Amino acid sequence: MALYLLRRTAFLIGSLFLAATLLFLLLRLLPGDPANALLSVGATPEQIAAARRQIGSDRPLPEQYLSWLGGLVRFDLGASFVSSLPVGQEIASRLVVTVPLTLLSFLLAVVVAVPVGFLAAYRADRWYGPLLNGIAQLGIAVPVFWIGMLLVTVFALQLRVLPAGGFPRDDWAYPADALTSLALPIVTIALVMSASLIRYVRSATLDVLGSDYLRTARALGSSFVGAMWRHGLRNAAVPVIAILGIELATTFLGAVVVESVFALPGLGGMLVKGIAEHDYPVIQGILVVSTFAVLVIGFAADIAQRLVDPRLRAHVAGGRP
Repeated sequence: MALYLLRRTAFLIGSLFLAATLLFLLLRLLPGDPANALLSVGATPEQIAAARRQIGSDRPLPEQYLSWLGGLVRFDLGASFVSSLPVGQEIASRLVVTVPLTLLSFLLAVVVAVPVGFLAAYRADRWYGPLLNGIAQLGIAVPVFWIGMLLVTVFALQLRVLPAGGFPRDDWAYPADALTSLALPIVTIALVMSASLIRYVRSATLDVLGSDYLRTARALGSSFVGAMWRHGLRNAAVPVIAILGIELATTFLGAVVVESVFALPGLGGMLVKGIAEHDYPVIQGILVVSTFAVLVIGFAADIAQRLVDPRLRAHVAGGRP
């Protein structure tokens, strides 16, 4: 297992390096010069040349890449072309919104999806089993921003019980106010995510309910709850853990979109502003941090699968991935 962890960690570092390289190159393929972020309309050629020297875009591309990669190795994401503030500090200040929004949405979605998905499978022969599955399918098809606007219309504009957007200036100094501001975004993300999770939980539960080992355990005298706890839960958890990792990564990326709908000062607004201003350090920094978060979540889900399923640990011990 230790050797597998080393290999998996090396793969994680290599994937991050490859993703960072691709992000750097793809941004340079976009039309426009990043020096335009410092210039006004009608700038003279001398002003353009001075701006390019200031941000380093006049240097050869390999030199720009090595300079940026060296900073990345030192955890230095550079400084914004527009504000001249360190990108790393700006991202850290925005993560106090994005990370709680992601984790709370993920937790709420799991709390809803696991019992509903199990019930939809366990009572598939009743009328409400297919109904729950149909509602989940409908939830997958609905765009997340549309759900957000619908919740704002009902709870903020009509009922006036929750704010339509924004976040307290003092961040989490008053947790109740912060949670109230995040209530609608959390519910928006959780509704979309739980719809997808319900189907996966239902599918995994159906596989367990129809398995030979569960029938054998029941035939040997185990109760349904006991057989599910000793045999069904672990087998159902293995595929669900993989999906949870994917869904958590998707939730983190989806939170960036939802933040724009609710005017939250998270990574979403920072990314949109950086793209509009051609602020390459900001764009690169946010994309690198997001990519790193997605890769780490996948790494954690992979390790969790092997801890839950002894068969995967045996594969690792046998030298197979």
